[in-house]
Amino acid sequence: MRSFKIGSVLGIPIKLDLTFLFILPVFAWLIGTQVEQWVQIMNDLWGLGLDAGPLSSGMMPLYLGAAAAIGLFVGVVLHELGHSVVSMHFGFPIDSITLWIFGGIARLTDQPEEWSEELLIAVAGPVVSIVLGVLSFAVLFVVPTNLQAVRFVFGYLALMNLVLAAFNLLPGFPMDGGRVLRALLARTRPFAQATQTAAEVGKVFAILLGLFGLLGGNLLLIGIAFFIYIGATSEAQQSVLSATFRNVRVRDVMTGAEDLHTVSSDTSIADLLETMFRQRHTGYPVIDDGELVGMITLDDARSVRQVERDAYTVREVMSTDVKTIPADGDAMDALETIQQHNIGRLPVIDADGNVTGIISRTDLMTAFNIINSSGRTEDELAPHEQPS
Repeated sequence: MRSFKIGSVLGIPIKLDLTFLFILPVFAWLIGTQVEQWVQIMNDLWGLGLDAGPLSSGMMPLYLGAAAAIGLFVGVVLHELGHSVVSMHFGFPIDSITLWIFGGIARLTDQPEEWSEELLIAVAGPVVSIVLGVLSFAVLFVVPTNLQAVRFVFGYLALMNLVLAAFNLLPGFPMDGGRVLRALLARTRPFAQATQTAAEVGKVFAILLGLFGLLGGNLLLIGIAFFIYIGATSEAQQSVLSATFRNVRVRDVMTGAEDLHTVSSDTSIADLLETMFRQRHTGYPVIDDGELVGMITLDDARSVRQVERDAYTVREVMSTDVKTIPADGDAMDALETIQQHNIGRLPVIDADGNVTGIISRTDLMTAFNIINSSGRTEDELAPHEQPS
């Protein structure tokens, strides 16, 4: 998602995705065009005695729609803050909270695998929404009956916050209800297995929700169903990777120094391409006087026109923004860094900052296949059996 920061709460950056700038006025417009329907629903449900006439005439529907939409998304931020506060209490910092087309996302820097911690983190958001709904309903008893617009907005927020809590508790992993299900399953089975089961339930829920949205012509429900299905698939895969690479260190799967090929920064691009062809490698650490100064890839070399490749050197086209990882780091951290920065390989450094190897996507996927083919978890592998 492409987003920008608008502020922070409790040290947590609050971001707006570009899709939110589209959905907020859409929500405001939808609420404004349905004022009469909402008035009837709230009168029937709570006997508010609202008069649809003044509320649905002139510019009033636009004001009501805007106020209700903003209040709704403030509730979404508070919902995500509920998750965040409990998460930080258990020692899992929050990277950011982002508002986007389907609501809000609190990004945890790590995933709790203790079922009781995940359970409390998951239910914290819906609890906040329920509290907001109850408080909004309580406001209706203190606001004078002649302030119809104010009563409409708080009545709408009371109803929608309760609906938001109930909807989020449905078993649509990775929604809150799906995470509650995973936490309960993880009481009696491995975390990865609990994730896979919750993800399969989430996929079924997403399909049913999508069909319901399709039959009702509700594009928002279809979009949410698609998000749930993709999210469930992605998180299940991530969970399998995390379980597979538990206790695997970078040094266990990297290409070691004895097999590491490097180039110097004064190597010509023509010579580099010849080396790549001969050694069948498409990326090299650039080492000058024993120090890592950059990375050069086949794509970098191709950026130089063929007639100029003898004149250009590696120094002129290499990347100097080099991501590295320590040899005793987690293999999963290496994979996440590779995925996050969309790079093919990471130089591995020792405690003194010297390059001691390199780890690539291929190294990681080979290790993944070996561990899974062994039929054993990484906890069961003896040190001498670690993949190399």
